[in-house]
Amino acid sequence: MTQKTRSELDVTHKTRSELVETGAGEARITWHPAPAKKARLVLALSHGAGGGIEARDLKAIAAELPAHGVSVALVEQPWRVAGKKVAPAPKTLDVGWRGVWPALARPGLPVVAGGRSAGARVACRTAVELGAAGVLALSFPLHPPGRPEKSRADELLGAGVPTLVVQGGNDPFGKPAEFPGSEAYELVEVPYGDHGFAVPKRADIGQDEAVALITDAVVKWAGSLA
Repeated sequence: MTQKTRSELDVTHKTRSELVETGAGEARITWHPAPAKKARLVLALSHGAGGGIEARDLKAIAAELPAHGVSVALVEQPWRVAGKKVAPAPKTLDVGWRGVWPALARPGLPVVAGGRSAGARVACRTAVELGAAGVLALSFPLHPPGRPEKSRADELLGAGVPTLVVQGGNDPFGKPAEFPGSEAYELVEVPYGDHGFAVPKRADIGQDEAVALITDAVVKWAGSLA
């Protein structure tokens, strides 16, 4: 597939935004690069069906991981770039993700696929096919709220590569205790966290501490991959 890109450099924040043509439309990658001499992995993260790359967990990971030798690529699916409010079917999301993969692999480093919610499902479904070095599943939507019988565990269990799940303790899309016991993945719980990792004021941990739990877990896990 012919691929066109358009890049813009943000000198102040050292990020680079790249538009990539995919079979589902134009996607956008925002790069948060690791220092050239330290870079050893690319961590590609996409958003969920109800939000964008401004999610607190995605922003925190993008700010923290580059110092640890991991370039973070935040991927906006074509539907989001086009300004649409409703995500398309999973099959279309997979098409968009496949389309950005050559740009993600361009630095010549192992690429870890990931995302939050719907983005985590995409990463799991395509990991083996695309040759991902691992999967980071943030707020994996194990089932629709109140519908535990509609399990998506097969997608997670079928990722086929080293996988880390970071899940809020009070996530209505699947609490940690609901996940099947398996050696196919590691699971880190963010106490009291909801689907967006927000914690209530009455919780024993503050919001900053909850976010730090996420980044610390990802730094440790990423360190085990390379």
